[in-house]
Amino acid sequence: MKTIIKEVEGEGLEALLGKRVTLYCINYIYTGDLVGVNNTCVKLSNGGIVYDTGKHSEKDWLDYQPLPNDWYVQTSAIESFGEFK
Repeated sequence: MKTIIKEVEGEGLEALLGKRVTLYCINYIYTGDLVGVNNTCVKLSNGGIVYDTGKHSEKDWLDYQPLPNDWYVQTSAIESFGEFK
């Protein structure tokens, strides 16, 4: 059976450009304003590392440490992503 793969422009990470996103990665959880996306990395502004999410139903992270500048994350390390908290 053949599978047809259709690439949809502006979907995935690109659809979240300009929004506050959370990236669940291999070792860390990053959150920030998604300002750039390319084939190898994404760029976050006003970002930080989440060391403890706390309850997912709570509005704020339990342990969030801001990063000092814009931050780049390799797309190969991202396991899942979306708008969250």
